[in-house]
Order: sequence, then structure tokens, then C-alpha cells
Amino acid sequence: MELRQLKYFLAVAEEGQITKAAERLHITQPPLSQQIILLEKELGVQLLQRTKKRIQLTEAGRVLHKRSEQIIELIHATIDEVKEAAVGISGKLTFGTITSSGRSLIPEYIQKFHHMYPMVNFDLRQGDSRRILELLDAGIIEIGIIRLPVDPSLYNYLVLPEENMVMVAAPEVIELKDGEDLQLEKFKGKSILINRRYEPLFTDYCQRTGFEPHILCNSDDVTSLLIWAKMGLGIAIVPEAAIHLLQGSSLFVRKITSPAIVTTSAVVWLKRHSLSAAATHFIEMFREAECNNG
Repeated sequence: MELRQLKYFLAVAEEGQITKAAERLHITQPPLSQQIILLEKELGVQLLQRTKKRIQLTEAGRVLHKRSEQIIELIHATIDEVKEAAVGISGKLTFGTITSSGRSLIPEYIQKFHHMYPMVNFDLRQGDSRRILELLDAGIIEIGIIRLPVDPSLYNYLVLPEENMVMVAAPEVIELKDGEDLQLEKFKGKSILINRRYEPLFTDYCQRTGFEPHILCNSDDVTSLLIWAKMGLGIAIVPEAAIHLLQGSSLFVRKITSPAIVTTSAVVWLKRHSLSAAATHFIEMFREAECNNG
């Protein structure tokens, strides 16, 4: 079984016709048909069901189709890595991040990575955790930085340090003395603005304390919550990194301490997917930082 035969088989499987596949491969039909027949004879199975209008895959054909894609992808990745090893890591690093980390955590790592691998370009996407996973699943990005939890059956991930949740509000919305612990009771009767992802956690803590929080707004966009808080509409409950999104504002920020509420982010990438050399080294940089911090 040759690589050329696999490429021919993929073209036929994807086009559904010998004629279209031959045009795509820039060859004539007879040698293409002959190579498919030789491949079937070598494997001892029927790969294609031929009808007058269209060619369909048999069950064995579907298996080979999937494996052929993986083999060719691996070959391409291997060629890229060999070339990168010869001239230094280059290419494009595609990754996505939640908005708060995109403003606080990521620039520091990008600066370090760019210094180490100056020939790598970047394609950065931002959004909430759900959007980042959608981009990852679609193959648009290789790496994502999201808030946990994440499905371990689908993704590999590297947990980042825990991050405190803070309250952000206009000074007139809540009164706190200097040095006073921020207890959950302070939120009783207040209008709460919170990311949809954290609402169940925050509500559970409040219920344990003995009251039901008034959620004025839940949203996937942390920047919108901060703008609402700045307008005095309520108290935003956000990860600590998010406070950098509205620098220079008059918002009052305080960590929630009694009890402390934390959130955790992670670097994630798809299982059973070959990463580029740039993506592999980017993940390794996070792993080294975790070891140094530990």
C-alpha cells in the first residue's frame, strides 16, 4: 500500500466519482481506476460500491478513509517538523483564550515565546470558554485557554494556578470599611452581575450562607458585566484577572474572602490530534512555568 494509492483513494471517496477525482488529481481515469483496484486486491476487501450515479464507501472503505486522513496528516506534520528542526521553529501558532486571560496572562507568555521563537506568527481568537472549545473542535485553533471544567475524554489539558473571584462595583453601590473582610452576607439584597459559568457556584455559596442572591444579569461577556457595574446597575462577580479590562476606572474592587471563591483555568488541546511544533513548544512553556511555580 503506497502513499499515492491512499491519496487517490481519498480523492475518489471525497468526490464520489472517478471522473471528478481524476480531474482533481490531474490524471486520466484509467490509471486512477487501476490503482483503486490494485489497492482492493492488496487488502483483500471491497472499498467502494460503484453505482451509475455515485461511488459510495463500504464499511471497510470508511475505515480506510478515516485512517488515510490520519496518515496523510501525520506525514504532513512530520515534514513540517523536520523542516522546522532544520531552520528553527516557524509558522503560525493558532490559539484562543477567554477574554480576561487574553488581557492579563497571555501577553506575558507571548512576549516570552516570541523572544524564544521569533519566526512564529500568531493568530489569536477571544471569546468565552464555550466559544473557544467550538473553535478547537473545528480545527480553527490548536490550543485554547478556558475556565474549567473540561471533558477529559475529548481534551488534554494543563491546569493553571487558581484565581480568586472578586466583586467589582461603583463606590455608591456597596460600603466596606478598609481592611474589612468581604463576606457573602454583604451581597444580600444587592443586584448581582455574573458570568453565566459562575452563577451556579456563586448561588450555591449564597444558599449555604442562608439567602438567595438576586441575579440581575448573567452573561458570557465579562466586559459587559464590568460596564454595567461602572454604571451602578449592580455588583459584578468576576475572576481577578478581569479587573484589567477596565483600567483607570473608578470601580471598587475587593476579593471575596469569607468564604474565598476561586476559579481555575486550563490550557487545552484536542486528544488524538497532532500538534504543530509551535503549539507543542507553547504548551511546554506553560508546563515549565507550572513546575517552576510548584
